[in-house]
Amino acid sequence: MAPSFEQLDPEVDYDEDEEIDFSDLREQYEVRMEEGLDTFVVVDGLPKVPPGSKDKLVKFLLRKLVGFGKTKEDNVFMPMNEANDMSEGFAFVEYETPAQAAAAVKGLHLTALDKKHTIAVNKLTDIDRYAREGRIDETYHAPEIPDFEEKDHLRWWLGDEDGRDQFVMYRGDHVGVYWNEKEDQPDEIVNRLSWTESFVQWSPKGTYLTSMHVQGVQLWGGPSWSRQKRFMHTGVNLVDFSPDERYLTTWSHQPLQVEEGNPVLSLEEDGKNYLIWDVATGKVLRSFVTLDPPGPRTDEEGQPIKKKLQWPAFKWSADAKYVARLNHGEGVSVYELPHMTLMDKKSIKVEGIVDFEWAPASPQRDNIREYEQLFCYWTPEMGSNPAKVGLMSIPTKEIVRTRNLFNVSDAKLHWQSDAAFVCVKVDRHSKSKKSLATNLEIFRVREKGVPVEVIDSIKDTVINFAWEPHGDRFVLITAGEVPAGSAVPPKTAVSFYCPEKAKGNTTGNFKLIRTVDKKNNNTIHWGPNGRFVVVATVLNQQSFDLDFYDFDFEGERDEKDKDLTANLQLMRTADHYGITDIEWDPSGRFVATSASVWKHRMENGYHLYTFSGQTLREEPLEQFKQWAWRPRPERLLSKDEMKNVRKNLREYSKQFEESDNAKRSSADKAVVDARRRQLEEWVAWRERVTEDMLEERREMGSEEISEERAALVVHEDEEQEGKVVEEGFEEIIEETEEVIG
Repeated sequence: MAPSFEQLDPEVDYDEDEEIDFSDLREQYEVRMEEGLDTFVVVDGLPKVPPGSKDKLVKFLLRKLVGFGKTKEDNVFMPMNEANDMSEGFAFVEYETPAQAAAAVKGLHLTALDKKHTIAVNKLTDIDRYAREGRIDETYHAPEIPDFEEKDHLRWWLGDEDGRDQFVMYRGDHVGVYWNEKEDQPDEIVNRLSWTESFVQWSPKGTYLTSMHVQGVQLWGGPSWSRQKRFMHTGVNLVDFSPDERYLTTWSHQPLQVEEGNPVLSLEEDGKNYLIWDVATGKVLRSFVTLDPPGPRTDEEGQPIKKKLQWPAFKWSADAKYVARLNHGEGVSVYELPHMTLMDKKSIKVEGIVDFEWAPASPQRDNIREYEQLFCYWTPEMGSNPAKVGLMSIPTKEIVRTRNLFNVSDAKLHWQSDAAFVCVKVDRHSKSKKSLATNLEIFRVREKGVPVEVIDSIKDTVINFAWEPHGDRFVLITAGEVPAGSAVPPKTAVSFYCPEKAKGNTTGNFKLIRTVDKKNNNTIHWGPNGRFVVVATVLNQQSFDLDFYDFDFEGERDEKDKDLTANLQLMRTADHYGITDIEWDPSGRFVATSASVWKHRMENGYHLYTFSGQTLREEPLEQFKQWAWRPRPERLLSKDEMKNVRKNLREYSKQFEESDNAKRSSADKAVVDARRRQLEEWVAWRERVTEDMLEERREMGSEEISEERAALVVHEDEEQEGKVVEEGFEEIIEETEEVIG
């Protein structure tokens, strides 16, 4: 209860003129500079204009300023220079709240005002604080330019004379990087203990090796495998690079807790799950929270339902100029790089949207010369409205093609690597909803009007689909319905498709080449250059086979396939017990299969095969966790140069064979030299020990050789005299070579 006049002590003399000390209250309620001016920002880098153009410049500047908060023309103060009657080139802007000012600094700093001017936006309190703390010297001092330090060449491995590829292997607590050898054991480059705490991951072009830690993510590279970058994200679980390696997305299931004064993260990142980084600067571009996927959060018993995370949640366009995020059932938020600003300041509304996928390459639509990126999306049936698949062009947001679908249970979007086709795998249910079948809706993106070809002859459900890289052929796997109460999964069938031959540069209609029934296959892995494909069974305790196919077999072609653009041939079948993962090397020459301890603990290790399925190496390894080939960047050769290489491949192959033979001979010579050196060391040791023993016998007064040893030597000499040694020689009289056509 606050004191009143009646409660004052009458014995105490209260002087009316006595000065009351308000220092404690003044200190408590004083308006500090940082708190009073934190709604102000300073915009520098503006053009210097005369008084007549000042109002026009302010209005032009406001167009950018109001995108991050509320302000008006009266809140923009632009000082003028009285000497030359021109503006000073900067302005002070007041927002309604400090949060709006902070958003303007983050969103507008170092952005282009026009073609000639880039603005710098900072908080007024920051400028005042740095100056007050003595960090700005009034006297100009020329900057000290540090001595040049040569940095590691981050793509050094591409210069290997033998054209070898590298791979990383995670086993136990050790992470090692190796050169792959065709006939010998891998050549170790680096091996470190506890290099990562969960897994390792290459960047898309192989420049960096990513290691995961409780504190965040680290990138390694160069011949010395030094740390190139690190990104602070406590509890990080997953990472994803942009296609050009310029940006990095990190995610943690736990919201970030950022304390004031953090040297890397700001308070804006507090409570967020996703961070999008600029790899070059190591700074956060923007942060986001995890969106709950659709559906109920708890089951009938009130227990939380575990929902599968959609990863990556932020999907990159082919040129990494855009990154987009799905808002389930509402639309797509497209952000523009490098400043992560929302395109047109609002999300693209697509009611009911379930999924979308960017084109993996810049599209080349018929008669379209303007810049564009495409993404494909689909929406389910809602009320009387049918399901729909659409293609949208960015940045215009133009819908270039749609197609209505009926009786849709699910759909999956599969882009061809060159963005020439997109296949929509549509699972349709019958009217009774008791059975499922699959249709393929193939959009021909590069043809006029984007026509759609439908393959509706598939009676079972497609469980896997894969396009040929840089090609127009595909493989799919179908499975029948599982009988009620059956513990055994149904048999699968593998179908191979290719276009018919057509005139000119057009692609013919897609036709079935062959279907292989009664299989257990569930995965499809194309070689990076197309033509060769591995169809395999993984994560299956009963079956673990690998089938190696060639789509361009050079042997005889069946009469029924003469009008098709493929000649399919099964080259070889192999098996790998407990197989969990399959990876092609970037050159398309080798295939690595592995059995990871993360999935099971039976016969962990890896196998190495040639592209045709020939086994090169089988390595059982305890605590084997991960194998990953190092990716390569895009080829620098033109199409004509690559065509010339293929044309003269036989000549090049002779050079490679000579190099392999020379390497094999040098390896054999090294083995012989090592054995000869060991023999010489043993003979020298024996002579030295014999001499020491004779010296000891002399000192003891004994004979240099005992009677037993003398009798044994005489016996050996007698045997040697009666021994016959036969030697055989082989002489080549004549050698001829016959070439069979």
